[in-house]
Amino acid sequence: MTQFWSSVLYFVLGIVVGGGLGFYFTKKYMEKQLKENPPINEKMIRAMFLQMGRKPSEAQIRQIMKSMGL
Repeated sequence: MTQFWSSVLYFVLGIVVGGGLGFYFTKKYMEKQLKENPPINEKMIRAMFLQMGRKPSEAQIRQIMKSMGL
């Protein structure tokens, strides 16, 4: 009977440790990706407007940033 409980304990411990390590390494990977490939910023929005032949106002840029949740 003690062998059953020790195997259950090792299983639960393995799940907890594996989940913690998975979370840690996934978080580090995502931070690295965001640092290397930043999300869109105001400069990129201005460039897109200029490629379309328009000169955006600051209000338009703020509105786009707000609509994208940035």
